[in-house]
Amino acid sequence: MERKLVLATQNRDKVRELSALTSDLNLEALTLDAFPQIGEIEETGETLEENALIKAHTVFRSVGLPALADDSGLEVHYLGGAPGVLSSRFSGPGATYEANCRKLLEVMLGVPARRRKARFRCVLAFVTPDAEELVEGMVTGTITEEPRGSHGFGYDPVFLPEGSQHTFAEMLTEEKNRISHRARALLKIRPVLGQYFKH
Repeated sequence: MERKLVLATQNRDKVRELSALTSDLNLEALTLDAFPQIGEIEETGETLEENALIKAHTVFRSVGLPALADDSGLEVHYLGGAPGVLSSRFSGPGATYEANCRKLLEVMLGVPARRRKARFRCVLAFVTPDAEELVEGMVTGTITEEPRGSHGFGYDPVFLPEGSQHTFAEMLTEEKNRISHRARALLKIRPVLGQYFKH
């Protein structure tokens, strides 16, 4: 069996994290850059689970290789779970990491610390010729009042994990990868990957 796994994302930051977290599985991790014919995959799902499955199935159907897709979102309690599935597009068309963080801090302006609770969720979908697997990783925390740190990506500068004095963006990759939502989801999917690629 070919030990090839397609990471169904064009987000270089996610690829970097997923590659680091799967580096010891002795797999050849390919990205969508290797398959330009697939093009942009529209995330039309209404949940993280739907989007992860859409991406994984699209890639598997296109190239016939096992695919691992991630969809992640930040859910802020004060905002009723928003931005959630719209996290990457929170600030509108052409959204950037900085613009999304800025909008979040604007809508949270003046909200007291006790009402700034949030959680990061990551859903991973693994699709093979005869199965699909969905797992979820989650980390709880609070939204800071201003950005802190220069590492990471997305909402990392404004997310303070519970029990930590450092935002995700103030942590080095190795530190974040020990506790992040993506790391926790991957921990759950690793036995499935190991079983599939054991031959």
